[in-house]
Amino acid sequence: MNILNKPFNTLYTTAPFSKISDSDYLPAFKTAINKAKTEIDAITKNPEAPTFENTIEALDFSGEELDRLSSIFFNMNSAETNDTIQKIAQDVSPLLSEFSNDITLNQNLFERVKAVYNNKASLKLTKEQETLLDKKYKGFSRNGANLPEDKKQELREIDKKLSKLKLTFGENVLAETNNFELHITDEKDLAGLPEGAKEAASNLAESKNKDGWLITLDYPSYIPFMTYADNRELRKKLAIASGAKAFQNNTYDNQENVLQIAKLRFKRANLLGYKTHAHFVLEERMAKNPETVETFLNELLDKAKPAAENEFKNLEKFAKDLDGIDQLQKWDGAYYGEKLKQKLFDLDDEKLKPYFKLENVIHGAFTIAEKLYGLQFEEINTIDKYHKDVLTYKVTDTAGNLVSIFYADFFPRPGKRNGAWMTVYKPQFIREGENSRPHISIVCNFTKPTKTKPSLLTFNEVTTLFHEFGHALHGMLANTTYPSLSGTSVFWDFVELPSQVLENWCYEREALEIFATHYETGDVIPMDLIQKIKASATFHEGMQTMRQISFGLLDMSWHGQDPTGIIDVKAQELKAFENTKLYPDVAKNCMSTSFSHIFQGGYSSGYYSYKWAEVLDADAFEYFQEQGIFNADVATKFKDNILSQGGTDDPMVLYKRFRGQEPQPDALLKRAGLIEK
Repeated sequence: MNILNKPFNTLYTTAPFSKISDSDYLPAFKTAINKAKTEIDAITKNPEAPTFENTIEALDFSGEELDRLSSIFFNMNSAETNDTIQKIAQDVSPLLSEFSNDITLNQNLFERVKAVYNNKASLKLTKEQETLLDKKYKGFSRNGANLPEDKKQELREIDKKLSKLKLTFGENVLAETNNFELHITDEKDLAGLPEGAKEAASNLAESKNKDGWLITLDYPSYIPFMTYADNRELRKKLAIASGAKAFQNNTYDNQENVLQIAKLRFKRANLLGYKTHAHFVLEERMAKNPETVETFLNELLDKAKPAAENEFKNLEKFAKDLDGIDQLQKWDGAYYGEKLKQKLFDLDDEKLKPYFKLENVIHGAFTIAEKLYGLQFEEINTIDKYHKDVLTYKVTDTAGNLVSIFYADFFPRPGKRNGAWMTVYKPQFIREGENSRPHISIVCNFTKPTKTKPSLLTFNEVTTLFHEFGHALHGMLANTTYPSLSGTSVFWDFVELPSQVLENWCYEREALEIFATHYETGDVIPMDLIQKIKASATFHEGMQTMRQISFGLLDMSWHGQDPTGIIDVKAQELKAFENTKLYPDVAKNCMSTSFSHIFQGGYSSGYYSYKWAEVLDADAFEYFQEQGIFNADVATKFKDNILSQGGTDDPMVLYKRFRGQEPQPDALLKRAGLIEK
């Protein structure tokens, strides 16, 4: 029997990665889908009258094998992919889309769900059960259950097409990232680059049997070059290559995919009775509708734009005074920004990196989680992993009870997409009195150790690690009955609160002193560097805020209106960026064609969430600061009301239980230096 179709006979029932062959996946999916269909049939053919237990609860616990298989497979497709896996993904996605439609468009099943829903006033349900019932009912009504048969068929076709288009979009971005190399043979062209970055580039060239140095579009290679390399022409070449991903009229071009995805999403929303895709999506978000999002982004833009324009003017003057640059271009921003930061704060990443050895930062994140939530992390090598670089941990509480299994995967490689993310291999849930604990993973792309140095992180990478670890804590500390409400299964504009709030500890002396020690001397980071980190925290915050707002507005321009008349992706993008533009446009570049968050990931109509959650996180951290950043009472309130609750209640209700009031936007504006403290 296929290893993926039977219970995992492993320690903590973890995934048996090393025993899975690529050829196992497709047959396993077919078997698991059939098994899940049988479970659905058992619900619909139940001769007893529909009840919460035999319909809603049974539905939530159905398809467990398929869910686990999907999480393993699609995580591999992101973190350890190859041509075979990508081909399987193209075959599997329509099957899963079809199966999902088989459920939501199953009239008999919907009638049972509707019967329970219409009877809910008399059921004496807990708040979590009420939420689950609402979610299940809406899952049907929002996805076509009330449509006539011909429209249901049309919906199925749209969903099938969308699932394949999104996969192709992501494959094209990965191929374009992997296909570009900047091969440098003259050491003069590396002037300004830190030793660590040079060594990494040399190692990469060596690994590919090339002389000299290789720079790629992977972030640990790309970012240092754009930040430090003195050779402006090479920075330009690299920046244009990055901005041109999937916008080159070649095999991997995504322009048509972008147009098709946007138009199919709009068509789908119309079919379901919604004005636009954003109206459909935002109904199930804290923001509720596109108007609220537009207002939120534009009000924030009003506050950020004067600061951003002022910062840009100062940066232009600085570059002109320093190097006679008449027109600041996109490939100059990080370079001159870093130089100006060094001048203003006498602070640069190269001074900080020796204090942020990866192992120490991991230990710091664990220690902070222990101080706040009583968690213990023990590295174990008795569970299977999908790559030798992956670290595996057993997480327990103060009484020694298992809280979670935790995987951490930190370094780039060819089969791994760029960026950083948290994911779940197995959700938490309670069934028949047993609290089944989750298996959580974070995936990042940090600089690998070299022959002479360990992995030393930039400060930005430190905050990235804490961000993903914040998501991981949300998954690990889950304590709900139903898997679909567990952990990070919350409204998309609420999910970034636990991740973003944890970043705040990276700026606090009490926290930095735990893990920021020099990798050679063991000395704790000096106080003056801590003060400089805090002082520089709002450096170019106006420009950063406006950049994030611009991405949110671009997302809404694709999804918050009728896109059927759009024929030119680049022209549409320029229109969306009109009010947030600082640098001259680069004709060969287009962001939409590689904007994976909204065209491949789950952020369509949701990119504003990062800024929305920043309002929540600034307000939440202000509470910690008032009481002490390791205050046990505040931490317990955050764990009990936010981290453990998943999607069991309305996010604002949960937030007010923690904070005692609604979030105040001023906390974010103060922290960003956009209004006076």
